[in-house]
Formats: sequence, C-alpha cells, structure tokens
Amino acid sequence: MPQSAEKVLDHKDLFKEPEYQAMLEKKRATYENATPAETVAETADWTKSWDYREKNLARSCVTINPAKACQPLGAVFAAAGYDSTMSFVHGSQGCVAYYRSHLARHFKEPSSAVSSSMTEDAAVFGGLNNMVEGLANTYALYSPKMIAVSTTCMAEVIGDDLNSFIIKSKEKESVPADFPVPFAHTPAFVGSHVDGYDNMQKGILSNFWKDAPRTAGEGLNIIPGFDGYCVGNVREMKRMLGLMGVEATVLGDASDVYDTPSDGEYRMYAGGTTQEEIKEALNAKATLSLQEYCTRRTLAFCEEVGQETASFHYPMGVKATDEFLMKVSDLTGKEIPEALRLERGRLIDAMADSQAYLHGKTYAIFGDPDFVYAMARFVMEMGGEPKHCLATNGGKDWEVQMKELLASSPFGEGCQVWAGKDLWHLRSILATEPADLLIGSSYGKYLERDCNVPLIRLTFPIFDRHHHHRFPTFGYQGAIQVLVKILDKIFDKLDDESDISFDLTR
Repeated sequence: MPQSAEKVLDHKDLFKEPEYQAMLEKKRATYENATPAETVAETADWTKSWDYREKNLARSCVTINPAKACQPLGAVFAAAGYDSTMSFVHGSQGCVAYYRSHLARHFKEPSSAVSSSMTEDAAVFGGLNNMVEGLANTYALYSPKMIAVSTTCMAEVIGDDLNSFIIKSKEKESVPADFPVPFAHTPAFVGSHVDGYDNMQKGILSNFWKDAPRTAGEGLNIIPGFDGYCVGNVREMKRMLGLMGVEATVLGDASDVYDTPSDGEYRMYAGGTTQEEIKEALNAKATLSLQEYCTRRTLAFCEEVGQETASFHYPMGVKATDEFLMKVSDLTGKEIPEALRLERGRLIDAMADSQAYLHGKTYAIFGDPDFVYAMARFVMEMGGEPKHCLATNGGKDWEVQMKELLASSPFGEGCQVWAGKDLWHLRSILATEPADLLIGSSYGKYLERDCNVPLIRLTFPIFDRHHHHRFPTFGYQGAIQVLVKILDKIFDKLDDESDISFDLTR
C-alpha cells in the first residue's frame, strides 16, 4: 500500500493509487448494481435540455439544494454580535452542531453555542426540564453576561413556550432573576436564516427596551444584517463613519468574535455590542439597517419605540454607498468629507480603467435577497448585464424590487428574476441559457463544473476558500475588492481560453 508513516498521501492522491482504484471498481461491480455509464451520460445530457428544464421549473413539492439556511443559524449569528453572549438553542445537539460547524467552516474561527439536548422523551413530554438544567449549566460553565435562546424544529412542533420556560427556569434559580435571557422563536421549517437573524435581533432589543423609558437623542444605530463578510464590512463601515465624525452604535457587531488573534489565549467571547450600549441605543434618533430583508420585524419594533428607521440593500458599489452616506449625513448633519469623495472617485476610475473587459459580460447571481439586489446593481454600474438573479429566500416583494431595479438600466434588460427557486433550478437555467460568470457562495462550485460557468465567491458561505471575509465588500473600498475579484476571474478565464493572444499585459 502507498500509505505509510513516512509517506502520507492526501486523499485526492491516495484514492488514485492502483490498489484503491481496483477496490472501488470491485465495489461498483459487486454491490452497487449501477446503471451502465452510457445510460448515466445520456441521462446527464438530458438534464441539461429545455425539456428537462420545463419539468424542473414546474417542480413544487421538493426543494433541491436551496441557497439558504434555517432560522436558528441566523439567530446564533445575531447573538454572536453581543458582548459575552452565549447562544442557547432549545432543541437537539445535532442541530446546534450544524450551526456551529457552518459558521466555523466559513470564518475559520470557533463558533460557540449550546443546546438543551432535547431527545425523544422531551419530544413527548416537552422540554421544560431540559431548559431548566441547560440554562443552569450554561450559566455555571461558560460565565456569559447574556444567554440568547432560540428554537429548532422539534421545540416548535411540540409547541414549547420559551417565555414561560425562561420564567420557570428563573424561578428554579437556573440563572439569577435579573439575568438577561432574550429569546426568539425560530422554527426552522419556515423562513430562512435572515428571518432567524431578524427574530433574534428583535428579541434582544425587546428584552432591554420594552417598557423602558426613552429620552430621544441624536444618536444613530446601525444593524449590519446577516453578513458573511462582517469582519471586513463592519470595520469598513466604522472607518467611513469615523471619517465623517459620526459615532454610531452597531447593534450586533460580530467582527471581533469571528476574527480573534492567535496569541495563546482562547477567547470564547470577543468584542460585541455591550448591554450598556444596547440600553443607550433606545434613545437614538434613528436605526438604520444595511439589509432590509434581515431586519423587517426589528425595524418595525424600532419605529414602535419612536425611532426613525431606514433600510438599504447591502451598500456595495457607487450608488448604494452614496445613498447610505447621504442618509447618515442627513440624520446627523455631518458633511461627507473629501476623503470619502476621493475614494468614490478612485472606485469610478478603477471601473473605467477596466471597462473594456467588464462591458457586456453576463452574470448569474444567487444568494440572499439583499446581496443579489446589491450585486446586480453594482454589476450594471460596471457595464455588466445580470442575466439570472436567484434568491431561494426571496419572495414576491423582492421580485418586484428586483424588476424595478433592472428596469432602471439598459444593462438590466432581459434579466430573469427567480424568486423561491433553488440551485438545482439554476443548473437547468444555466445549462439552457448560460452566462459568462456566476456569483454566489461555495455551493456554486458544482454549477461551475456542471455548466462550465466560472464562479466568483462573494457571499456566505465560503467553505472552500479562506479569509475572504476579512476584506470588505461594503462601501467604495469594498467595491474595489469586489471589482478585483471579478476582474481576476475574467482574466483567468481569458488566459485559459487563449492561444493566439496569451498576452502579458491586459
């Protein structure tokens, strides 16, 4: 055998060795009863036809590879943005392992969360005892300053009431009576991670703001939304606001917890919005959301307490960043400084420098509703043409917004909007109406291989590449990062396909 202590092969090389090839062939012949390779190839070709596409797009009873995750993942992410907060998911251990691994694989950082370890008995008799013991253990073992409780499918199906369970747990002294335990019901069988993020944000703010006296001030709150680039984006947003002389409270700042240093000290909690900042944020003049679809319920609650609100669709690119900065300027009375005007001009200059390669390129874009909107908008600013825009967790209202955006530019003409469709739908779409480039998450790599459309990874989750999240996509500077990623892929493709014009200078 080729594998030994002195010569350890990676699996991609190991399984190409003759011994393994023979073993796998024997397994196929003896046990798998496989369909002949010719039939498999014939069927695979048919799945890329218009005939199959029509059948696939008519599918209504099953979802295949959706471009979304479930609500509790969003709740865990939202809670991570608050100082010394432990996520407590009322449900099974396996569910929580998924949320932790999903975040850890993207950020390459530990993602702490605990569960109430519900099993069959709790599914029959209810999970109160699990909640009582779980909160006590969490408080004793991990010393959090706050425990944020969300739910999985099991708890929601049997109808466990988080509010009453938390009250009873405090009565049994699982945690002190005045210890903050905000909660959100996050049924995983409806909605998506953006709804879970929204529900938990509202739950945390409600815990501190409900029935509290408000003294209206001039402060500004900003909610980033569910963002896999939060490390780079939150810091970039703070930098831009700092140049304007604006101090704002970020409600849910996860930038430090997902970017801890390696210095010999393990940090279960790092950074995040403090409870004092949450309480003071009630007095703010306005709360801005950088992603509309992540914060609809939260912003409605902010309006109820008397704050002005506004939401954006992921401020990336020229016009989207303009709108965000002008809104901040309008609310605070602060001028947009020359430094930011220069950054804007540099972005436009970079786009103009590369226009010959950007103009007319067609794109398929998938991801969360706000990301797809922002990405399509920026693509059109660069002279590109969105061809397919897909959001599994996008609804009719998002579809209307997208069509209005696309109609605002000649580069949006002919783009198809696919609300509620999944990545298996997108496979049929790309096989029959291909685009030059695909923008989305790591899950697009299967489409890249199947449909020969180069993938640009620009949204959560990114599992198979490292450290993208450390660099911003927000603002003018972030847009240049996005521009460079797109151009690199265009040039790589051009070089791969070139024979006569394999040029040194592009």
